[in-house]
This record gives sequence, structure tokens and C-alpha cells, in this order.
Amino acid sequence: QVQLVESGGGLVQAGGSLRLSCATSGIIFSLYRMGWYRQAPGKQRELVADITSDTTNYIDSVKGRFTISRDNAKNTVYLQMNSLKPEDTAVYYCNRVTRNLDWGQGTQVTVSS
Repeated sequence: QVQLVESGGGLVQAGGSLRLSCATSGIIFSLYRMGWYRQAPGKQRELVADITSDTTNYIDSVKGRFTISRDNAKNTVYLQMNSLKPEDTAVYYCNRVTRNLDWGQGTQVTVSS
């Protein structure tokens, strides 16, 4: 059974940091490009960052502030978020980028000004 379990969200002041984790099971994790997505209230879900074995990509608004990484031995993908801004407030999800799996519950990130 495929599972994606996100954790690490919370309430933080602007300028603060959080580290999100996503533990996966039921897939051959190391084979896939994995991504972190976010969905803010009233907005569509967007891909924020993704990672393969040797490449990473970020949307412009998080470049230089967020870092995506993965541990294939633990089947886990991470998102280190620094210099957080109120506009980063959203529910954050991880998923396989090509052919999304069933979504997990996500983890709420709230950045206060």
C-alpha cells in the first residue's frame, strides 16, 4: 500500500525556519523524481521544489530560501525552509512528480508577520 506521510509543519514568525519531512512507503522511492507541493487557501496546488538523484529545481519565489533533499535509504524527502514569509503559508504535500500518487494529509505551515 502506497503511503505519503508529511510532518514538520507549524506556526512560525516571518524570518523563521521549518524542516518538513515526507516518509514514503509502497514505492521504489529511489527511482522517482519527488516533489514538494503547497496549496494556499483559495489557490491551486503548486509544485514548489523537486528532486531526482542528482538534480533539484525550485520555483522562483523560494529559490535561495528552500532546500529540497532526499534520503533514499529512509525513503524520505525533506524540505528545509528558511527566511519564511507570510506568503509561504499553505498546506505542504509531497508526491511523486510524474504520475502523482494518492495525496497524503499534508502538513500545515503558517507564517505570521
